[in-house]
Amino acid sequence: MFEGFLSPMHMLIVAVIAVLLFGDRLPEVMRSMGRGLSEFKKGMRGLENSITSATDSSRTNVSYSRTDERDEVPTPRFDPPTSEPRAEAPHEPAHHDAEHHQEPAQPA
Repeated sequence: MFEGFLSPMHMLIVAVIAVLLFGDRLPEVMRSMGRGLSEFKKGMRGLENSITSATDSSRTNVSYSRTDERDEVPTPRFDPPTSEPRAEAPHEPAHHDAEHHQEPAQPA
């Protein structure tokens, strides 16, 4: 009996209730309901069309450039040296921890 939402038994019950409530005015009521439903559908279509046209127009008016897409990151500036290059003598690496530094053993 409850296989579907609008089974034939449910439709029959709704029809009987409609006839009892509206009687002779039933065709007029059904006509006005049909008009109301069609007006509702037109309004929904108009709303959908206005939303899609607004999104389409906003997509075409917006233009992006590469600077808009990312933040500008400052790069370091390189200034070339003003004097002639000179050769420096190689030096030994500095030992930061003097306590762990062991002197080489002296032969006796």
